[in-house]
Amino acid sequence: MLVVLKEIRPRFDLTEYIRFYRIIHFEFPNHFSIPAKAYPPRPEHCLQFFPKPASLWYDNRTIMPKNAILSGQHTVVNYRMTCQKFIGVQMIFQPSALYRLLGIPMNELLNQTIEASDVFGNEVNFVNEQLCYVTEYDEIISIIEKFAISLIKKQKKANDPFDTVAQKILSSYQQQSLDWFVNNSCVCHRQFDRKFSDRVGVGAKEFIRVARFYQAYLMKNKYPEKDWLTIALACGYYDYQHMARDYREFTGHTPVRFFSLDSPERTLGKEEVY
Repeated sequence: MLVVLKEIRPRFDLTEYIRFYRIIHFEFPNHFSIPAKAYPPRPEHCLQFFPKPASLWYDNRTIMPKNAILSGQHTVVNYRMTCQKFIGVQMIFQPSALYRLLGIPMNELLNQTIEASDVFGNEVNFVNEQLCYVTEYDEIISIIEKFAISLIKKQKKANDPFDTVAQKILSSYQQQSLDWFVNNSCVCHRQFDRKFSDRVGVGAKEFIRVARFYQAYLMKNKYPEKDWLTIALACGYYDYQHMARDYREFTGHTPVRFFSLDSPERTLGKEEVY
């Protein structure tokens, strides 16, 4: 059995657009019963390549991606199940980068996962063909970074000072109130909400809720011995019930029940903690 869960930072000149790359590599024994993954909402837009042919069970349907899939901001949990030997390479964008690269409102991709070639064209096919012939992770990252550079050269929207707002919210929402970000954005509340939704896919308040929920999810995975109240307070919730309401809305489960669900990585002795 093999499990690799790895985050890799992009080269410095790409950090304006790319937060990180995520490598997910599973190899299960033949005929092993693979549990579904309850994939929680997380504050990200994701382009995922499949260097090897993949079959995914995705929210009650089986999909076989041509080469890559593109996921917008999600505010609901979705269930995924992989094949026996699976490798996926995810490009996680900065919050408003995909809007700048594609020039389309990100609320059109809200809770959507689509074929990447429908958006990026045949270029993703070429990228995946190259990925099929490499085995080292650094070679994989080198190939998709060349693709990222090509996207940036063709970006559809010019830089806007507002595009740094979502990044700042993601990194410091616990230190500053939402009103603080609005007051320092040089636009009124209505413009702020509209621009944020166009660029990120949800309003800023909802984005903060997803980010806070995901932080609590990762912290419990990393420190399973911590009680839920301690995690709730550490992640910026007022109390346990405040966190539990978000869990029920985003996943349909209580924190305890959602944490108890099995996953491929847990079956292989690891947890998602990045």
